[in-house]
Amino acid sequence: METSAAMKHDWLATARTLSEALPYLQKYDGATVVIKLGGHAMGNDAAMERFARDVVLMKQCNVHPVVVHGGGPMINEMLARLNIQSEFIDGKRVTDEATMEVVEMVLSGRVNKRLVQAVNAQGGKAVGLSGKDANLIICEKTLARSKSGEAIDLGLVGKPVKVNPEVLDHFMKGDFIPIVSPLGVGRSGETFNINGDTAAGAIAGAMQANRLLLLTDVEGVKDGDGNLLTAMTSQDVRDLTASGVIAGGMIPKTETALDALASGVRAAVILDGRVPHACLLELFTEHGAGSLIRG
Repeated sequence: METSAAMKHDWLATARTLSEALPYLQKYDGATVVIKLGGHAMGNDAAMERFARDVVLMKQCNVHPVVVHGGGPMINEMLARLNIQSEFIDGKRVTDEATMEVVEMVLSGRVNKRLVQAVNAQGGKAVGLSGKDANLIICEKTLARSKSGEAIDLGLVGKPVKVNPEVLDHFMKGDFIPIVSPLGVGRSGETFNINGDTAAGAIAGAMQANRLLLLTDVEGVKDGDGNLLTAMTSQDVRDLTASGVIAGGMIPKTETALDALASGVRAAVILDGRVPHACLLELFTEHGAGSLIRG
């Protein structure tokens, strides 16, 4: 009897949760959501399976997800296996031709196809792309700056200057879920490595997405006392950055969010990808699951 009562309680809780989700399902009906996947979910099979199921559920609810993934740890592993040295400047990987070959192999091969397989295994129709396909992401070389302001050549590291989302629109209209690796093409045909957050933000802006979700391995943006900030404006982000509260690895993510908002994305969310079903919590519940930033 105890087991039956417990099971009944779980069923009722599930039904109540589904009922409470109705206004949010209506709100996001037909919406485009760009998701940057990285961190915990990339290296954990159970987390990958949950994420894939959630993405398929979104599509079933007429929400149109576009997934942009990273793959830094996998790239590091392969570079070490091949005895290729790699260094970072300002959080960006210095990418020579040998490193670029490995980056493309890992991102567009191993990582991208693993994600495609995970989504398909949950009943979705995923298709793997890179930013090179159909000239999705056109790039220019990006440079780092030394403390003295001197330009530092990072090699084949690019910044998006134009995004052509027609190929994504085509697949989404056919009920496919695009899985995009963050590579781009230069105007002379060269291949560029792009920061995953940057690529996701550029795609979200070009698609005028309803939401940009940046999954990371922290709760979100915190104030000076370490409390999670669940809602902010663009000006709040600028003020917190100027005061030093937003610092380190959070700066590139908040900068990506601000750039996306300036390009027409309705809201960006930095959320904890370690939380099971974080994307569903953010979209379909009252409380959300991270730090939401609006213009």
